Amino acid sequence: MVKPEQRLEELGLCLPEPGAPLAAYVPVMRSSDLLHVSGQLSADENGIIRGRLGDDMEIEQAQIAARNCALAILAQIAKTASVPLEKISRIVKLSVFVASTPDFHSHHLVANGASELLVAVLGEKGKHARAAFGVAALPLGAAVEVEAIVEVLP
Repeated sequence: MVKPEQRLEELGLCLPEPGAPLAAYVPVMRSSDLLHVSGQLSADENGIIRGRLGDDMEIEQAQIAARNCALAILAQIAKTASVPLEKISRIVKLSVFVASTPDFHSHHLVANGASELLVAVLGEKGKHARAAFGVAALPLGAAVEVEAIVEVLP
């Protein structure tokens, strides 16, 4: 069986350094066998990926932003919670928030950037329930934010 780290390498990706909380919360909270990962903002090596769908950002750009949020979720699990990625038994649910204009209606396509990355890295364990929302604005002007509930082995 191929380990998640090997899949990341095959995809030409690596986990970013986990972001520090921007306010009064923790990035990951463990309750029994569930990890609740706080919302991760879209970012890359240049900082926050900003934009608004239906205004100044295309779906393909936002899908990359969502993919980067999923990478940040994995980084929080591996580096902040100190849970090896192979201990993930399943991604239970993602909530995806997309900064968008009121007439943008393809939030689900943006969310696929995160969902497809998790399946590519974790296989069947990466399949999950999901909700995608359009919002007027996100912290720091981010284009996308993704939070997760993840089941891990003891």
